Parts: sequence; structure tokens; C-alpha cells
Amino acid sequence: MSNPIKHWPTQERPRERLLSQGADALSDAELLAIFLRTGYQQHSAVSLARQLLTHFGGLRQILDASIDELTEFKGIGSSKYALLLASKALAQRYLQQQLELSANLQNSTLIIDFLKSKLRSERQELFAVLLLDQHCQLLEFEILFRGTFQQCSVSTQDIVRFALQKKAFHLIAVHNHPQGHALPSPEDLTFTDKLSSACQLLDLHLADHFIISHNDYFSFAEQGILAKAKA
Repeated sequence: MSNPIKHWPTQERPRERLLSQGADALSDAELLAIFLRTGYQQHSAVSLARQLLTHFGGLRQILDASIDELTEFKGIGSSKYALLLASKALAQRYLQQQLELSANLQNSTLIIDFLKSKLRSERQELFAVLLLDQHCQLLEFEILFRGTFQQCSVSTQDIVRFALQKKAFHLIAVHNHPQGHALPSPEDLTFTDKLSSACQLLDLHLADHFIISHNDYFSFAEQGILAKAKA
């Protein structure tokens, strides 16, 4: 059993260390414990956080877990789940605001981080677009279709029409692979070729098509596939 955090020396408590030393000085368990606030019985919030990290395998998996999966753990109820859900939503909104302020198509790291935060935890396949103006400022992120490409009948005409209605100059397509790796299927390749052709006809710049999986991503632009489609 571990002592409650309130009995720890002040300089060893996660919250006090966060304020005095910064987030980099804390482990994942200590940062998570700040959100959890309390543990149960003689188990501290840090001890509970370590249990969660061991069981789920990491912070991302914890934040992606359902309320039923999390509340199986003693010390986790709906209020703690709500705090974790709020922390995930705040992270997504932070990334979106960063994207709005500093979108740069030459450096896609921020775009990838944003798209991962939006799609990685989805358990159903979906298709979305990220629209930017001619100055690469974010206009819109919108989920347009849910289901597999075959089931949801992704329409290139509908995608292009939506982008033009929003007065977009750049279009980034994205869909997820909830199961498996972020590798394009033959259907993905065919669809991307059709979307590229539709965009070219209307002077809409298809900047990239990303596939997001749980642990990886695939960029058609980075792999030179969009360049081949335009040739």
C-alpha cells in the first residue's frame, strides 16, 4: 500500500513539482495523477495512475478508453472519467487553435498531430476534410462520411462541392483505419486518383490525403502518390 499524496513531503508532490519544475520533470503517472486527484483506500492517485498505465499501455490508450473500460478500476468513477475526457478535448482544441494560427503545408507535423487527435480513437472508419484558404489558414475541419468507402459511398463530387462552398484553396483529405496499419488499399488509391482529378478540374489544390491508424499514419504526398496522380 502507498501513502496518500497529502502525506508526502511537499517537494515530492506532483502538483507542487509541476509548478516548481515544469511538466518535463514529471512522469506520465505523476501527470495523470494530477487529473485523477485522489486514489482509493491506501492507494495514492499516483499508484492508481500507474495501474491504469500498466493495464492500458499508455496515456493515449487511457484517454481513448470508454467509460465502461475505465470504471472497471476501483477509484475511477464518472467524475474522473469526465475529467479525463475534458483533458482530451482541451488537447484537441489546443492543437486546432495552433493550426489556425500557424498552418504550414511545408511542415505537416502540426497537421498530422491534429488529425491523429481527431481520428485515432475512432472505432468506425470515417472520412474527413481539412480546408485551408490561400494563405494556409484553417477554414474548416469536417467529418463528411462514416463507414467503409464501400458502405458510405464517398463522393468526390460532394467533397469538392463542400470545399468550394467554404471557399477553400487547399484541401487535405483524411480517413482512418481503425483496424490494422495505415497502408492504402486498392480502393484508397483509386479514390485518391479520382479526388485529385476532380480537384484539378476546379483549381482546388489537393495538398494531401492522410490515412490515420492507432499507431501510424500514411501520407500520399510524402510517398509521391499525389504527384503521380497529377502527372
